Amino acid sequence: MDTQQNTALKRALAEVPGPLPTSGVIHIVIPHTDRFTVVGNHLAQHPDLSCTAIGIAVRIQSLPQGVEVSIKALAAHCREGEKRIATGLRELEDFGYLQRVRDRLPSGRVITRTVFCNQPTALLRPRSPSVAPAPPPAPAQTVTPAPAAEQPLPAELPELREPSGTPAPEAPAPLPVRPPLPQAPPFVPLPPSLPLVPPPTAPKPPPRPLPRPSEPTPELDREATAFLSDLHRHAPRFMLTEDDVRQLVPGVAAWLERAAHPDAMRHALTDDPPVPLRRPALLLRHRLTELLPPAPPGVRERAALARRPRVAVTPFQTCDGCDRAFRSPTPGHCRDCREDRAYRTEAARIAA
Repeated sequence: MDTQQNTALKRALAEVPGPLPTSGVIHIVIPHTDRFTVVGNHLAQHPDLSCTAIGIAVRIQSLPQGVEVSIKALAAHCREGEKRIATGLRELEDFGYLQRVRDRLPSGRVITRTVFCNQPTALLRPRSPSVAPAPPPAPAQTVTPAPAAEQPLPAELPELREPSGTPAPEAPAPLPVRPPLPQAPPFVPLPPSLPLVPPPTAPKPPPRPLPRPSEPTPELDREATAFLSDLHRHAPRFMLTEDDVRQLVPGVAAWLERAAHPDAMRHALTDDPPVPLRRPALLLRHRLTELLPPAPPGVRERAALARRPRVAVTPFQTCDGCDRAFRSPTPGHCRDCREDRAYRTEAARIAA
């Protein structure tokens, strides 16, 4: 008894003419009289555009000319985040509905103009000049020509009359002349500010591969597996299967190798997910690839130094004569003490 029933919709449903379908949607069409926008089915039922891109296109089409439609301006009035809006705008650009044109003002300032076309396929074919329909000719009375025996004689012959004295039949009225058709206006080309939109035939680049650690180790593999297996405890939407964990382990190991903290990784990979989240593994793979942090300074240099062959270093020794430090593989005397001892020995030999 506490549930409010919408009886107005049931009354409107009862007034729908014809038999109602047993399944599928039933349309109750109420004509708009103000504040409405005409949207073509080529956009509303586009097979390759996402629902987010179609909604953004309808919103832009309903705005008056001159309103800002940047990512931040749309995010301020929509529930979607800036990332989803940016993705939707890129989809509209790929299919020709949206185009950003750089223009230079007379003052020298360069600005970006956002051009939206509600039917881009119409720009790909030449515009046919609009010909005003010719007004229908006025209904003229149909006159049946007289037989050859009853045709009027030339003017120079005397007028013939019936024996009873009645005048001869008058000549038939001339047939009405159809007015000439109005000439079509000359063909007007498209303005140069709206270039033709090329069809979306350019192939999309292949997706980037999942990052991998430069030196995979069993410790990195265990930490990455534990991180992915425990992810659903912090973000319940990211419930992964065993195959998903096995495929995403190299990407998480690459993050851990670059000294990424697990809490920072968890926030970067799970914050602001799309609604609804249908395939969390694909979202994690995309973010692991696109948001890979840079390597900390010194890691590559230390790795190259570790692979460099080591050079034997001569240790320091203390001189037995003067206690001076010098490099030598074995203990003994420094160079000065050795030279002094050699000089004294030579002097003693000469004196003897």
